[in-house]
Amino acid sequence: MKAIYFIGAGGIGMSALERYFNQNGYKVGGYDKTPSALTDSLISEGIDIHFEDNIDAVDKAFKDKESTVVCYTPAIPKDHGELNYFLQNGFMVMKRAQILGMLTADKKGLCFAGTHGKTTTSTMCAHLMHQSSLDCNAFLGGISKNYGTNYILSENSDFVVIEADEFDRSFHWLRPWMSVITSTDADHLDIYGTEEAYLESFRHYSTLIKPGGALIVKEGIKAKIEPQEGVRLYTYSRNCGDFHAENIRIANGTITFDFISPIETVCNVALGQPIPVNIENGVAAMAMAQLNGLTAEELRKGMETYGGVDRRFDFKIKDSRHVLLSDYAHHPKEVMQSAMSLRELYSDRKITAIFQPHLYTRTRDFYKEFAEALSVLDEVVLTDIYPAREQPIEGVTSQLIYDNLAEGISKTLIKSTEVLDFVSSRDFDVLVILGAGDLDNKCGEIAEIIKKK
Repeated sequence: MKAIYFIGAGGIGMSALERYFNQNGYKVGGYDKTPSALTDSLISEGIDIHFEDNIDAVDKAFKDKESTVVCYTPAIPKDHGELNYFLQNGFMVMKRAQILGMLTADKKGLCFAGTHGKTTTSTMCAHLMHQSSLDCNAFLGGISKNYGTNYILSENSDFVVIEADEFDRSFHWLRPWMSVITSTDADHLDIYGTEEAYLESFRHYSTLIKPGGALIVKEGIKAKIEPQEGVRLYTYSRNCGDFHAENIRIANGTITFDFISPIETVCNVALGQPIPVNIENGVAAMAMAQLNGLTAEELRKGMETYGGVDRRFDFKIKDSRHVLLSDYAHHPKEVMQSAMSLRELYSDRKITAIFQPHLYTRTRDFYKEFAEALSVLDEVVLTDIYPAREQPIEGVTSQLIYDNLAEGISKTLIKSTEVLDFVSSRDFDVLVILGAGDLDNKCGEIAEIIKKK
């Protein structure tokens, strides 16, 4: 193999692989639907990306089937022209997870799976490992603010931190040395069909961990866990389990706690990104790192210097007059977690959310749960649904969530194209931009509007 072509090259998980192959001397290119800050960055690194589904736009270096591998994301539609060209002409075509599984097969994979929480916990763990004496490689699902990338390369470490994605059962291609399972709340029902099938995928994933390794699961998850003989099983949560937090102190914008562990308790852990939800995320990340040999001092230093992930409770403005943040939350449990964290941090301030629902199927399946989570806040602004890979479904709009918001909630329906005008016309105390769509791209302009106020 000399060249690798990525279909869906602007995806956050895909980009980590692109960077890996690019740094290792391969010819790397690909297609994505729309330009973004991430594709701009990849192009500046020498990766050849174009934005039109047109096989004639593909460089001839990628048209030799003897030396090219094609990697695609399952989110690409089945009628995609370039994908079908490669399939019909005898190229080796592989899912991202297949390639990731092959690359990491001979390393100690530290994998983070779950409906939500996996990006933050995996990025936390990668930082803990990378700044320690053990070091690590990492393929992450978000841009680490500590490193400005979602990919970490180590020449010396056998550890590789991986975000294990359950979409399209992708995580079944991995063979973890150890894994955390953060949550198994039903999602991707357009793929799985039923909650039972979704939970079964996590049961199967739990059987893939290598003997001698370990599995750390969140207390109370629904999925049945069946690790192989020889795999150690632990539980964790914020308040209970083999690994948990005690003596939590939240004051003056800081969070400190004691990390309780069957291996060694670590007192006075300070969160570098002091958000209540990161107490539990931190417990999971520290558990994984400690099981692999990090010392108490390395754990303390790593947690204190952790800078967060782009679009995960990501503060854009934070002062006494205004707070603006962006959060990728796009599942009802994530929205609830985000809302509760905001309530805990800003109990005496008015909190407004602009929420862009992600996918018609997810909105159809969970509109009541979204309404319940958003009703924790003071004001809710709903935009139209971001379709991603989907076609519209008759009768499924943001109105479903709007109509189910609790009585007394201030609520508004607008189009995504009207967001900047809406922000200009209002003043906000605490404003959060929620969702996994493209609304985050407007956060810079929203911040400028708010600063002028």
